[in-house]
Amino acid sequence: AVHMRKNSSQEGKEMKNYIKLMRPKHYIKNLILFLPIFFNGSITNIQKLLSVIGGFCVFCLISSVVYIINDICDAENDRKHPTKCNRPIASGKIRKPSAIVFAVLLFACAMAINWFVCKTNILAWVLTVGYIALNLGYSLGLKNVVLADILILVSGYLIRLIYGSAITDIPVSNWLYLTVMAFSFYMGLGKRRGELGGSGGTTRKVLKFYNRSFLDKNMYMTLGLGIVFYSLWCVDSGTVAMYSDKIIFTIPLVVIICMKYSLTLEGDSDGDPISVIFHDKWLMALALFYAALILFIIYIF
Repeated sequence: AVHMRKNSSQEGKEMKNYIKLMRPKHYIKNLILFLPIFFNGSITNIQKLLSVIGGFCVFCLISSVVYIINDICDAENDRKHPTKCNRPIASGKIRKPSAIVFAVLLFACAMAINWFVCKTNILAWVLTVGYIALNLGYSLGLKNVVLADILILVSGYLIRLIYGSAITDIPVSNWLYLTVMAFSFYMGLGKRRGELGGSGGTTRKVLKFYNRSFLDKNMYMTLGLGIVFYSLWCVDSGTVAMYSDKIIFTIPLVVIICMKYSLTLEGDSDGDPISVIFHDKWLMALALFYAALILFIIYIF
């Protein structure tokens, strides 16, 4: 019985290590897939909703595959990092061959689900392959190329948005596209700013090409653009006709959310968007309040 309990405990630890390797907390980024169906007022369309849920699962699995490959490539550098050294591969809790097999299994599952979601949708398949290719390139060396590293981070968000549009056959408005693009640049630049100011500077080669002044100026340029694009979407005649002129009242809330995000980012943060959000309860509360307000205006008001 004792032997069985030990085996059970060991299996539980191994499972936790594999879950940690997948980085599930980063799945929140894939909620961008829901933006086209949400802002189109079609979230109650069961068929489209199921397609987006399937696409969400696909990108969650693909994201995990990308993170595993990145951890394999960065294992040596991660061992020198004060926090990344605790990652399953860097710490030796999961061996590289086992991680490769696990990544292959996840990739196979992702492609199987993607077949049911996309079928013969060429654009959706191109976006899926493009996302994988860009992130493989990032892991294999492009993360060390100045500006290319940020462009790939931004592309990841935009690909998710357009993929969500492709699988639901719902066009993305120009303002929504521009808003996501601008805020993505802000978060990408902010990530590098956080790393530049922290211990990550000792392990990420590309940081030698950036400086605080450059990152600050461009961060707040793109943040300002994001707020302007969102504001123009709110007052656009098409938006008002589809929803209500009351949607303009969400603009101050978006400004406050951006200010709170910036305040947290410039504090004790490594710049990672997920870390910034999850480590600030007030920021999470504001984001949830915004989502509830938009939901009320679009679907109930």
